[in-house]
Amino acid sequence: MENLFYFLIPVSGVTAMIFALWKSNWISKQNPGNEKMQEIGLAVREGATAFIKREYKVLTVFVLFVAALLYWVNSGTENPTPEVAISFVVGALCSALAGAFGMRVATLANHRTTEAARTGLSPALNVAFSGGAVMGMNVVGLGILGLFTL
Repeated sequence: MENLFYFLIPVSGVTAMIFALWKSNWISKQNPGNEKMQEIGLAVREGATAFIKREYKVLTVFVLFVAALLYWVNSGTENPTPEVAISFVVGALCSALAGAFGMRVATLANHRTTEAARTGLSPALNVAFSGGAVMGMNVVGLGILGLFTL
């Protein structure tokens, strides 16, 4: 029975990621709006992508510095465990992936939400909350898979 629960851990992480992918595909199939909305949406997406690339360059240096610091501090203890530094890097990687996926879907959902709002509040909220659900499920799925891997 214990092995069954152990097996369910990565399955739940993969399930969360599949759900996020399914919702992301659903969002991309929604009406993107008129030409002006699509133009603005593309500009927002390009700006967000440029921002996240720049942010991740800086964060990579920070993460590697902190990981090296954690390794160094931990190596001076009675029972050195380099796994602390490795865990920090894995956590940062999972967080970065969740942020990148979330930004991609958020910028995809923005103008689709605006277009859906033309028909009513309920369709707009459905698109908007689906975009948020993708980010949430990516965080959960990657967190579970990262912890399971460690």
